Amino acid sequence: MKVAQRILGMAAVAAMTTMSACANNSGLGNVLGGILGTPQQAAEVGATIQNVDTRSQLISLTQSNGQSLGVSYDSRTKVVYQNQLYPVTSLEYGDQIIARLQDNGNNGYYTDSIYVTQPVNGSATSGNIGGTPTTVQSLQGTVQRVDRNNGSFVVDAGGGAQLVVSLPYRANSADVNRFNALRVGDYVRFGGVYLNNNRVELRQFY
Repeated sequence: MKVAQRILGMAAVAAMTTMSACANNSGLGNVLGGILGTPQQAAEVGATIQNVDTRSQLISLTQSNGQSLGVSYDSRTKVVYQNQLYPVTSLEYGDQIIARLQDNGNNGYYTDSIYVTQPVNGSATSGNIGGTPTTVQSLQGTVQRVDRNNGSFVVDAGGGAQLVVSLPYRANSADVNRFNALRVGDYVRFGGVYLNNNRVELRQFY
């Protein structure tokens, strides 16, 4: 009986020690979690858009403190302006935004949400981009590709020229519905403003 009692006593001590260690580790984990943050924890940063690289899916920002920052994005990233959703390709140089950032674990950051506080072009219907007068041109062509994630499509405008056409901020519902119905091979006519030699911002479908 004494031997059995002694064994039981040792087992009880061991169990108490294990429970104490677990409790201590749990406390340490809570402390570290409070310091380092959880992987789901995100921070918000105010910045200005410098460039959107669709090939590498990287957004270049200048923070309010003047520091540059590269942020990755993907098809899940949402751009919000006046409670409406837009594709990442709607972002332009000079747009003022607030981005929600997450550490992606590779010494970089990922954003799942970007809130536009002041678009550089002001109004999508003003005919101005960055304060520079622009001209809405009538364009047409055959749809070659539709990128619904980024809100853009490619048309063959003839003569071997291909144009990447992107939806603007505050696109009206009729144009959004028309875009969603686009299929490869469709012939489209639309008004647009050239952003560069091969990229156009849609103003409206005809």
